[in-house]
Amino acid sequence: QMVVKIVNDVLVETLGSTAQPIDLDAPPPVAIMMVGLQGSGKTTTTAKIAKRLTERHKKRVLMASLDVKRPAAQEQLAVLGRQVQVDTLPIVPGQDPVKIAKRAQDAARREGYDIVLLDTAGRTHIDEPLMQEMAEIKAVSKPHEILLVVDSLTGQDAVNLAKNFDERVGLTGIVLTRVDGDGRGGAALSMRAVTGKPIKLIGTGEKMDALDEFSPTRIANRILGMGDIVALVEKAAAAVDAEQAARAAQRMAKGKFDLQDLADQLAMMENIGGFGGIMGLLPGVAKMKEQIASANLDDKMFKRQRAIILSMTPKERRNPDILKASRKRRIAAGSGVKVEEVNKLLKQHRQMADMMKAMGGAKRGGVMAKAAQMMGLGNMPAPSQEQIAELQKKLGGGSPPSPAPGPGIPQAPPASVFSPKPTLPGLGGGGFLSGLNPFGKKK
Repeated sequence: QMVVKIVNDVLVETLGSTAQPIDLDAPPPVAIMMVGLQGSGKTTTTAKIAKRLTERHKKRVLMASLDVKRPAAQEQLAVLGRQVQVDTLPIVPGQDPVKIAKRAQDAARREGYDIVLLDTAGRTHIDEPLMQEMAEIKAVSKPHEILLVVDSLTGQDAVNLAKNFDERVGLTGIVLTRVDGDGRGGAALSMRAVTGKPIKLIGTGEKMDALDEFSPTRIANRILGMGDIVALVEKAAAAVDAEQAARAAQRMAKGKFDLQDLADQLAMMENIGGFGGIMGLLPGVAKMKEQIASANLDDKMFKRQRAIILSMTPKERRNPDILKASRKRRIAAGSGVKVEEVNKLLKQHRQMADMMKAMGGAKRGGVMAKAAQMMGLGNMPAPSQEQIAELQKKLGGGSPPSPAPGPGIPQAPPASVFSPKPTLPGLGGGGFLSGLNPFGKKK
C-alpha cells in the first residue's frame, strides 16, 4: 500500500495536483479559441462547452464556426447550436476565417454576450497555412483561452501535436476527447508531462452533457486500475431520479421485487452509462475482463432483457406467475428473442425475488432493511459493526470490515464484499445472489 500511495502521489503531482477550470476572469465578451486536427471532435466539443457554460455558469454564449474548408462545417455547428439551445453566428458564404472572427467579436460585444467560442478549421496534419491562419485569428480575436482539442486515442501523435500548436499559437489548456475509449486515461499523463499545459476538460461520451472537469486524483486512480468511484457517484446523481430510487430501495427492504423493478434497474444502469461504462469506473474490474468477455456480458444483453420485460403487459410485470406458454411466445415475438431467453430471464428474476424475500421479509430487521438504512433510506439508527458483519456474512463473506486505509491511499472494496467472482446486478456471482453466477455452472 505504501508503494501504491507513493506512485499515486507522484501521478497526481505530474497531472497537475489540482483541477484548473476554464478561466472566465476577463471583461466580456471572453473569447475562447478552439484548435485541433480534423476528427478530434473539436466542433462537438465546442458545443458541449457552450452547453456547460450556459447551464452551469449561467453565461450568454455565442458560437462561431471559422471552418470554411470542410464541407458543411458551419452548418454542423449551427445544428449543434440548436440542439444545445446556444446561439450561433449567422453564416455569410465566402467570408474568410479572419473576417468571421472579427464579425463574431463585434456581434458578441453589440448584443451583450458573455462568451464567444471560435471553432477554427482543422487539418489532417499540421501545415504552414494552418498555423498562419491560427496566428491571424489570434491577433484579431485576442482570445483569453486557446484550447487544444485532442483525441486521447491518438497516442504519441497527440503529444507531438500539442507541442507544435503550443510553439506556434501558444496554448492555455487542453481538452481530451474520447477518454471513455481510453480505459485508463494514460494519454493525459503524457500530455501534461510533455507540454506542461493543464488539461481542463475531458470528453467522456457522445452525449452533449458528456463533458467533465479534469480531476488529477481521479485520473491517477484510473491509471492505477482502481476505478473512479467519484465519477460513478456523480453520474448516478445526475441520471437517477432520487424519489424513484428511494421507492425501489424501500420495496427491496420489504422483500418485494417484481419485473417492473428489474426493468427500472436496467434503465437506471443504462442512464448512468451502461454496463461497460459502470464496469470501467469500478475498482478491480480490469482483472475480470476475460471472465466478463467469455460470459458475453455487455450492454446488448441487458437491452434485450429490458426489451423482453417491456413486451409484457403491466399486469404480467407485476405478477409473472401468470406467464404461460402462449404469453411467453407472444413476449418473445414482441421483443425479437427466442422463448428460451424469456424463460432464462424469468428464472433469474425468480431467484432474485426469492433472495429479496429471504433478505428482507416483513420485518424491519431484515438484511435489505439494514442496507436501506446504510443508503440513508431508513429511519432507524445506523448499523453497528456487528450488523455490518452480519450483512457481509449473509451476502457470502464473513470477515469483518477491513480497517480504513490511510489518507490518499486508493483501495478496492474488501473481498468479503466483492468476492473473486463478479457480482453483477441481476446475474449474481460470488457472494451475491447464490446460484446466479454467469461465469460457471449453477451450484
